[in-house]
Amino acid sequence: MTLASADQTFLDTLAAALPDDTLRPPEPRFLEEPRGRWQGAVAGVALPRGAEEVATIVRHAARAGVGLVPYGGGTGLVGGQIMPGGAAAPLLVSLERMTAIRGTWAEENVLVAEAGAILADVQDAARAAGRLFPLSLASEGSARIGGLLSTNAGGVNVLRYGNARELCLGLEAVLPSGEIWHGLRRLRKDNTGYDLRSLLIGAEGTLGFITAASLRLFPQPAATGTALLVVRDPRAALSLLALARDQLGEGVSAFEIMGRTGYDFLAEVLPEVRQPFATPPDWSVLIEVGLARGLDPAAALETLFAEASEAGLVTDGLVAQSEAQARDFWEIRERIPEANRKIGAVSSHDISVPLSAIPDFIPEGIARLARLGAFRVNCFGHVGDGNLHYNVFPAPGATRADHEHRRDAIKRTVHDLVHEMGGSVSAEHGIGRLKVDDLERYQDPAKLGAMRAIKAALDPMGIMNPGAVLRAS
Repeated sequence: MTLASADQTFLDTLAAALPDDTLRPPEPRFLEEPRGRWQGAVAGVALPRGAEEVATIVRHAARAGVGLVPYGGGTGLVGGQIMPGGAAAPLLVSLERMTAIRGTWAEENVLVAEAGAILADVQDAARAAGRLFPLSLASEGSARIGGLLSTNAGGVNVLRYGNARELCLGLEAVLPSGEIWHGLRRLRKDNTGYDLRSLLIGAEGTLGFITAASLRLFPQPAATGTALLVVRDPRAALSLLALARDQLGEGVSAFEIMGRTGYDFLAEVLPEVRQPFATPPDWSVLIEVGLARGLDPAAALETLFAEASEAGLVTDGLVAQSEAQARDFWEIRERIPEANRKIGAVSSHDISVPLSAIPDFIPEGIARLARLGAFRVNCFGHVGDGNLHYNVFPAPGATRADHEHRRDAIKRTVHDLVHEMGGSVSAEHGIGRLKVDDLERYQDPAKLGAMRAIKAALDPMGIMNPGAVLRAS
């Protein structure tokens, strides 16, 4: 289906149906993506204040055949919020005005937030109610709930609490027809047919626009502990994870692996980040635990360290003795992506493989990349759930531009290996527009066919985030 451009006639008609100041000319911030790979092109920006206004926008777009691109916090890394220029300029829909916390039910462990609510504000609202909303990632100060659900975001606490899909009980959403689905139910059990909630989460705005969500809360751990442990290699890290879970069960909230290259990058471009080891370790693990009242996380981590040392899994380490020291440990992990951007990756990969495959995947990937040229690999991430950020950088003295012509070959090399090992080429960032080719190459044909059928059934005009996830026909 060929889409129409959001021309002046369309914009004037839509403006007349909406409150003043809902439509605006595009600002540069809406046309950029964090990695600077490409620029977007839109005819205008709509900033609705509620689901009814979103529905009005969608109905007008459906009648005119105009494409709509959703925009959350702009932190997405696969281009889902950016539509490159083409014959038909779309309308961008930003939900940044829809930030209300509609209600908190502490006794039910539920909070209802609008899609434009910033993640850090949702965390604060849960904390004020004596509860925890555990979704946590480096961009939580700007990422918005609608975008996080639309990409089924992960973060550092997936090991214990699950992805965004597991943290959502119900949704309010505007469907491609312009109808509002009032699905903000606070139920744990609801077997009334197809699970539209799960379908919309992870769809990246291609099947409807999420406008609000019922989110799961959890009791706050009575005490938390953090340790930074030096491990012999990734295989030892997995053995350490098994030992930690044997000892602490679901008390293990986060388990992050970091390679030597990450420390080196921090020292090179972010020297203000305090590094705890005189010599950066080849491999280290950042572990956080949250325990119930009466248990001592620091003592538990000391016991873990002692047993892991005796077993030859760890060779050094530090258990945080204060909240400030714990923050310092986490700053190392959370600022690695910033250091990566300053160095300039040739190709970045958000992948997952079965846990037992990680020790073989990491060196095999490096060996295959070496056949293409001289590169540095910064491997880090949520090893507790199999999700690695496996990013490829030029050797010292070279730049990203020097290797741009190899970018596709690098990506294919990494993703082919991921596929061979039964993994996924998109663990938590989504497909967006960046990975449409990868989805077609690696996805099971039956699933891909079903996805296309669902898209055609719900969005026959193809107006919802055209070209994201599935290639626009």
